[in-house]
Amino acid sequence: YVQPAAGDAGGALGAAIAASYIYFDEKRELTSDYDQMQGSYLGPDFSEKEIISTVKKTKAVAEKYDDFSDLTTFIADKIADGNVVGWFQGRMEFGPRALGNRSILGDARNPVMQKKLNLKIKYREGFQPFAPSVLAEDCQTYFEQETYSPYMLIVSPVSKNYRKELPENYNDLPLWERLYTKRSAIQSVTHLDFSARIQTVHKATNSKYYKLLSEFKDTTKCPILVNTSFNVRGEPIVCSATDAYNCFMGTDLDVLVRSEEHTSELQSHSE
Repeated sequence: YVQPAAGDAGGALGAAIAASYIYFDEKRELTSDYDQMQGSYLGPDFSEKEIISTVKKTKAVAEKYDDFSDLTTFIADKIADGNVVGWFQGRMEFGPRALGNRSILGDARNPVMQKKLNLKIKYREGFQPFAPSVLAEDCQTYFEQETYSPYMLIVSPVSKNYRKELPENYNDLPLWERLYTKRSAIQSVTHLDFSARIQTVHKATNSKYYKLLSEFKDTTKCPILVNTSFNVRGEPIVCSATDAYNCFMGTDLDVLVRSEEHTSELQSHSE
């Protein structure tokens, strides 16, 4: 097991664990659970009151959903129609990846989604790849991977069943021609070599993001979304509701969603 933020971000955690075991002589208990960190959603959360205050302060166009199923149906349809969604919910992720709480989401089947996200949302080079979030139970159907990857740190090939036949001279083509050659049914998360850096999404650790993916699957028959961090190039991932709104208004994001764990949801979008 490799702790998913084992770089500089994990230094403080490692020091705390070392003190726990070495100085305080506490017992380390191991279980058979694949993910004792439970998704590693360890950052700050923001209350419904704070969200409403942000909406009023910014004069955002907003709609409140009292039924989460109605919200996920609405968002799944929006994504299926080619829209890009800023998804802001619960506690912020700890570690190097956005895992469905501070994420920008799109349709992995859309062949131009990678270009759109890079050039109009993230403001970075158009060839940069994006990662898929996939329902854990569907991972082996779409990818050649037998283990879970809840922290988006494992790279595996896209299943041959979903690949497209490439032209014979594919490897001799210039980069941009190869990039825009249709390679798979989930084009926007398929790298040039058919690999993908996968996040498996589990109901036990992120029930709301799991619900959205399930709704998208019901709508499109595809259990996969493009998932990239909620920020633009050169900026840290958004933390607060104000951060999310400012990033939303400074990009071509189509919809901004805020979901509070124990209260109603707010969905806001520009005119």
